[in-house]
Amino acid sequence: MQRIINFVLRYRNAFLYGFLAIISLIITVRSHSYHQSKFFNSSKWLTGNIYGSAADVSSYFGLREENNRLVKENERLRKLLFNMKVDSSQQLDSSFVAYEVLSAKLIKNSYTSPRNYITINKGRNQGVKQDMGVITTKGILGIVENVSSNFATVQSVLNTKSNINAKIKHSEYFGSLVWTAEDYTMAQLIDIPRLVPLVVGDTIVTGGMSSIFPENIPIGTIKKYDLNTAGSFYNIDVELFNDMANIKNVYLIENKSREEIKTLEARTTNE
Repeated sequence: MQRIINFVLRYRNAFLYGFLAIISLIITVRSHSYHQSKFFNSSKWLTGNIYGSAADVSSYFGLREENNRLVKENERLRKLLFNMKVDSSQQLDSSFVAYEVLSAKLIKNSYTSPRNYITINKGRNQGVKQDMGVITTKGILGIVENVSSNFATVQSVLNTKSNINAKIKHSEYFGSLVWTAEDYTMAQLIDIPRLVPLVVGDTIVTGGMSSIFPENIPIGTIKKYDLNTAGSFYNIDVELFNDMANIKNVYLIENKSREEIKTLEARTTNE
């Protein structure tokens, strides 16, 4: 307490000057309309900036919650989209559920080695299964390879073992999407016959021959193409829609009919 008293006594002149200055300012503002308007305009500007800054801070801390809400909404909408079918009256019908959709986040991503894998933060306990397709809002990412209780690894499209059915959009010509480990922004579409008309910039999407991905999920665009050594099929460089070095949120797709299809095909092959 004595220190406070000594501090006040030491700077008493400064405190007195400040007190008198405040009194003078109050008297000036109260007795002149011009000064009143300037003061109130300044106070409004100051309080407005304070409230604006407070709102910005509040919005920043609410971004994670808002982002999670949007991811869940996208999950719901994608499930509806993948399960849409046209009935006999040419109306869209979403009552039949062929695909389940689950959202997740990346916790590890590689894209510079020949066999790249991605780790996500959900596993068996959250409904993740082997061979589920993995996509982002821009396009395909890979296929689930191994699953633990709470995590899973995904074989990236940037993997020399990857082989995904793909086609040229608005056509029924399909081939295999592979990766030659040369450029993480490019994949290669092979087995497209030379009779197919190609245009640089054409969109490549998933084909209808896959039991993992729904048809017409975006992959990328044709960057360039040439004929293989036999001259029968095209080698096509596909520029991926996904920025494979900058991915956070993903969606996993489960084909509910996949096991039935695999069992039927295996039985047919063994007959």
